Amino acid sequence: LDEPTASLDPASTAAVERIIAASRDEGRKVVLVTHDPGQARRLADDVAFLHRGKLVEHRPAVSFLAAPQSVEAAAFLDGRLAL
Repeated sequence: LDEPTASLDPASTAAVERIIAASRDEGRKVVLVTHDPGQARRLADDVAFLHRGKLVEHRPAVSFLAAPQSVEAAAFLDGRLAL
C-alpha cells in the first residue's frame, strides 16, 4: 500500500487504518509505505527505512521509533530534513 491515507481527513484515515489493522490481524502480511511516523506507530510491526533509495535501517517498529540508529532516521523522526 503506497500512502493509502494521503490527503484523507482524520475520520477516513482512521477507517482505512482499521481495515489495514484487521487485515494484518487476520494473518496477512501488509507492506505499507508512509511518511507519517504516527501511522507507523499505530500499524507497523517492523520498519524498513529508506533514504535516497537505499535501505538505511530495518528493525522492529518499537525499537526503530524509540531509538533510530542512523542519523537520517533520527533526523526524519525529529522532523528535520536529512539531505
